[in-house]
Amino acid sequence: MKFRKYCIEDKFFYLMSYIIAIFVFVAVLYPFIYVVAASFSSGNAISSGKVVLLPVEFTLQGYEIVFNNSAVLTGFLNSVLYTVSGTAINLVMTITAGYCLSRDDVPGAKVILFLFTFTMFFGGNMITNYMLVRSLGFLDTIWAVIIPGAISAYNLIIARTFMQTSIPKELFEAAVADGCSDIKYYLSIVLPLSKPVMSVLLLFSAVGHWNSYFGPMIYLNNRKRFSLPLILKEILISSQIDPSTVTDPELQMKIASMAMSIQYALIVVVIVPIIIIYPFIQKHFANGIMLGAVKG
Repeated sequence: MKFRKYCIEDKFFYLMSYIIAIFVFVAVLYPFIYVVAASFSSGNAISSGKVVLLPVEFTLQGYEIVFNNSAVLTGFLNSVLYTVSGTAINLVMTITAGYCLSRDDVPGAKVILFLFTFTMFFGGNMITNYMLVRSLGFLDTIWAVIIPGAISAYNLIIARTFMQTSIPKELFEAAVADGCSDIKYYLSIVLPLSKPVMSVLLLFSAVGHWNSYFGPMIYLNNRKRFSLPLILKEILISSQIDPSTVTDPELQMKIASMAMSIQYALIVVVIVPIIIIYPFIQKHFANGIMLGAVKG
């Protein structure tokens, strides 16, 4: 139906909806544009407020300082390792547990699901979590980063609900009639049909591991095992010098401007990998998250 066929009230409603949608889009997109523009601008241009949409006094000084630090490459590789291995463990455990809990013939499935759900509202504090990781011998190892959050109760509920609502039970009955075992049914039928929800869980897990900061900060002591967020924090701190120790006003201003350039360059370094990955799984994202949220 064409727009001119709507009544005046409908036209006003749709017009206001478009205006609000455009406003929200600009409000969400502008901070990212500003960060990218500021990362390629000089510190003086940033501090003076000249940067709005495009870089001012174009420079790569911030990126040069970041990438000339050898620890950045180490942190980047560590973050890639933690993200890839952690996401793989998340997917395997979450999808497998979701499938088991979606089966009506699994004894105690509802009780187990309740225990998982209980952890969404009540859990151990930081001290108990640290004591648990230490007692398992995971301190200062990769396992301290990827094992404690191996299964998310929220993601588990999404996977379970998706399999209950989107995979017909008749498929299992037909597979059993053809002599298919449970494992073969899971690997050959359930997993291929679960690609939409797997894409959603992959994105959730990957973003969570890539941005993970608090866990590595508590459990890791060896600087060679630090993730990228920890390395970036060190660079930011090292670029901040107490003004009282610098008597030259021009030098103080230069140090402050360099810190601002570094800050925006670091933000871009962190978010670009996720932006590159997202388009490859975006087509499954909306479908998977909606199908997994129909009912519990």
